[in-house]
Amino acid sequence: VQLQACGGGLVQTGGSLRLSCAASERTFSRYTMGWFRQAPGKEREFVAAITTSDGNTLYANSVKGRFTISRDNSKNTVYLQMNSLKPEDTADYYCAAGFGRFWSRRFQDYEYWGQGTLVTVSS
Repeated sequence: VQLQACGGGLVQTGGSLRLSCAASERTFSRYTMGWFRQAPGKEREFVAAITTSDGNTLYANSVKGRFTISRDNSKNTVYLQMNSLKPEDTADYYCAAGFGRFWSRRFQDYEYWGQGTLVTVSS
């Protein structure tokens, strides 16, 4: 599975961005999709996940109520809508895929990874 993330950029505090991640896999709907982020000098951390065709979601407490993960299985794409952005949201954002329906915040449970897309929130 190849994942291609895009949509990062520079935004002011309080602004919004939408990240997209397109997957090459035709059975995309059978993969749980996740977003993770990594800031300079920090460990990779979980942001959000969405399960397979039923689309149940899971969020990190730090983004709950501000970020929304969604998927369009007809386009093999997962999205991360980010609102009310804060400087502490600045990081490289990575999309990830794991086969099957599961609930996990652990990056080890996701088998496939896209390249990062940089989000910078200025204060």
